[in-house]
Amino acid sequence: MKPMESDPPSDAPPFDVPPFDERAYDLLAPAGEAVPLLIDSPHSGRVYPEDFVTQVPALVLRGAEDWMVDDLVGAAPQTGATLLAARFPRAYIDPNRRLDDVDPQLIDGTWPEPLNPGPKSALGIGLFRHRTNDGKPLLAGPMSVAGLRNRIERCWWPYRRTLHDTLDRLHARHGAVWHIDMHSMKSFGTAITPDGPGAERPDMVIGDLESESCDPAFTAFIAERLAALGYSVSVNTPYKGAEIIRSCGRPAENRHSLQIEMKRNLYMDEATITANGGYEKLKADLSTLIADVAAWTREAKAA
Repeated sequence: MKPMESDPPSDAPPFDVPPFDERAYDLLAPAGEAVPLLIDSPHSGRVYPEDFVTQVPALVLRGAEDWMVDDLVGAAPQTGATLLAARFPRAYIDPNRRLDDVDPQLIDGTWPEPLNPGPKSALGIGLFRHRTNDGKPLLAGPMSVAGLRNRIERCWWPYRRTLHDTLDRLHARHGAVWHIDMHSMKSFGTAITPDGPGAERPDMVIGDLESESCDPAFTAFIAERLAALGYSVSVNTPYKGAEIIRSCGRPAENRHSLQIEMKRNLYMDEATITANGGYEKLKADLSTLIADVAAWTREAKAA
């Protein structure tokens, strides 16, 4: 894999990593006393594999990234939270999708397990992306069975295994765990989003699978804190959350997961994929939010 030019803001990302060495993710442990809180960024990866060949320009391809979200939440370990961030791009393989969410027509050969393509695959954004944000083809043709298997073993499984293992350790230690799955969203809907082309979004969308992935009190606390910071907030519209929080959130077992989508024009120029004047404010506000959530988990655990 090779890193794409990321045009980061003046302060470098928190991940001081060497050239690609087959690691699928970065896992940052808490600084000081740990709290039962994990922040993960599955779609901010920007280290592109050498075997990833597309038929679109780099800027179009990189529009799929949740650009620099890992940096925006990079202060999480300073609050006692654990931070997990993917290094591979979600267009290569998406850890927020089921392994069977694949259109069989996109595979050159016969996949050895049953496939169950869902609405995401129909939009071109299933387990691996094959359409751009405007619905145009991303790949030149079907993917080989060996090629897809390699992506799964190289990236999908390591990320998901680490995510679940880390949540298990925190839960075993504290008796409860809270998890925020961080994303960014285009400022307006597109041809491949639930709200459709041109739909304007709120600043923040919280998804909790209609209260199935966490205690509603956790969702309400996050919504209140974001609103207090001056952001417009929607819950479960247009995004309810996807497979990561579905697999991690089991509130009856004191495992609480929710997703946050942040409107990209809060911090970036979407045409050039560069930071705008709001980058530092959003980063500071997210640091405040995560510190507040960390304190909230301490109190909730003790209750």
